[in-house]
Amino acid sequence: MASTMAEKILGAHAGGRTVKAGDVVVAAVDFAMLHDARASNALKMIAKLGAKTLPFAKKTAFVLDHYSPPPHPEAANAHVAMRAFADEHGAVLYDIGDGICHQVLPEGGHFTCGDLVVGTDTHSTTYGAFNAIGTGVEGTDLAAVMMTGKLWFRVPETIRIELKGRLQPGVWAKDVTLTMLGRLGAEGANYRALEYCGEGVKSMEIDDRMTLSNHAAELGAKAAILDADHKTVAWLKARGAREPRPVFADPDARYAGRIEIDTAKLVPQVARNHQIDDVVGVPAVKGQKINVALIGTCTNGRLDDIRQAAAILKGKRLAKGVRMIVTPASRQVYLAAMREGLFEALTMAGASVEAAGCGTCVNITGHYIPGDDQVVISSANRNFKGRLGNPKSEIWIGSAATVAASALTGVITDAREVAGGTWRPDVKAAA
Repeated sequence: MASTMAEKILGAHAGGRTVKAGDVVVAAVDFAMLHDARASNALKMIAKLGAKTLPFAKKTAFVLDHYSPPPHPEAANAHVAMRAFADEHGAVLYDIGDGICHQVLPEGGHFTCGDLVVGTDTHSTTYGAFNAIGTGVEGTDLAAVMMTGKLWFRVPETIRIELKGRLQPGVWAKDVTLTMLGRLGAEGANYRALEYCGEGVKSMEIDDRMTLSNHAAELGAKAAILDADHKTVAWLKARGAREPRPVFADPDARYAGRIEIDTAKLVPQVARNHQIDDVVGVPAVKGQKINVALIGTCTNGRLDDIRQAAAILKGKRLAKGVRMIVTPASRQVYLAAMREGLFEALTMAGASVEAAGCGTCVNITGHYIPGDDQVVISSANRNFKGRLGNPKSEIWIGSAATVAASALTGVITDAREVAGGTWRPDVKAAA
């Protein structure tokens, strides 16, 4: 029977069976992740079930990224418990400042093509950028995985998305995902797997591909899997991952839907009005005043995102009255950006740089709260009302290039219209 990538991966992990969409399987997991905002439930469930041994703990990463650093005693005590638990059972530990779970797992070489990875966060779909299934689960599910190494899954229907044509300079994977949200709506792909393919994917570097898979969570996707190629294999091998086992869909696989996007014709996009699926092209809203610019999060806090900002802001200053905060996705990204002089360029322009973590995404650390009626433009994944701690502020979502260009001018700006806004990864970064 012809199969999609999701069907092949889940079938392989369910004893080598042939499975189809709608089947329920018990599948062996290759790697798991538990972050600090969901750890309490998992650890309580393990204690409740009286588990004495946790065979899968050594293939589980404990990541202290949401409460980084802890803003209250409860969070600090949760971190103490996680460190002690990881030490006792041999789990992998990523401590405060190491970075965001969805960045440190692939950087750490913990999985490879064809793997099944679960994590206690909806944006675990990020791992699909490496031709794997990455999907979010609850803390209680994670407890079961640590005890057995297995979990049940319903095999999802799949939507095949072909990106036709290379993205033009100044347009990024973020603009593709926002386009998808504008078409399908938030939760428009609930419990579906997305398969991204085509020239648009092949031309992307790994950082952009991770954005593509990550943002599928806002569509409600169960997974977002990309074809593997030489870039995928080289990236994984450089980080010590196991030998990649690329998985490809059969030509006659059955899909719940097919979508084509002419990526060569896309323009920069933004989401507005506290709705991630209220998406318009930047040219339609340019001139909208902004007060704050945020670059970071698991969606767009990678090195190429920071390079985009530095290319635009090097040797310049932020617009009068605009604040800018940059949060790299991991310690490795932080150090690479330092070595390239990117943080010097951004700091001289007036930006502030934070340690790696999730703080500026959901305001869980209280590091930044906008004032009443202030307009924030952010490279994060969501713009729910009050997400940054003040429901009287407004949040717009765009690419790192759009955020940086807007910070430079003080109004929402098409990055293609400012110097440095058409920087590409195949051109030497600002230094």
